[in-house]
Amino acid sequence: MKKILMTDEDTVLFTKMVKKINFFASMNMGLLEKILARINYYAYGRGEKVCRQGGPGDAFYVIAEGKLKVSVREAFFFSRRLAELGPGDCFGEMALLDRKPRNATVACEQDSKVFVLTVDQFDQVLAENPAFKQEIKKLAADRQFEIDHKR
Repeated sequence: MKKILMTDEDTVLFTKMVKKINFFASMNMGLLEKILARINYYAYGRGEKVCRQGGPGDAFYVIAEGKLKVSVREAFFFSRRLAELGPGDCFGEMALLDRKPRNATVACEQDSKVFVLTVDQFDQVLAENPAFKQEIKKLAADRQFEIDHKR
């Protein structure tokens, strides 16, 4: 993982992507700018893990480039693939809300770039916008429903 500087093009890309994500779609540009000011941008290599099952729920992610796989460990040497993620997809919202350990591992299947909002940055955004918190809770509930029904 390597932190990279966001270019103007990256900023435009992030804004376009998050407008397609449920909890960002209704936000005004002022709030998006506050969120954007707190976003980090990272490059991950093929095979790198973005987060691990059982690890701390410490960030929310939006994929800018690449392909990532979501898997859960079911036995000591066996993992089951739950999903494949690509540009515009997001993950990590459930861990941000309840601070529980990650329920899946997300690994890069190819070199990838990912926007990251850490838990501390997330808390600052929530404090400034309670409506954002409600949207995140709804998305997390929908995602948990999907996970529960794939098992």
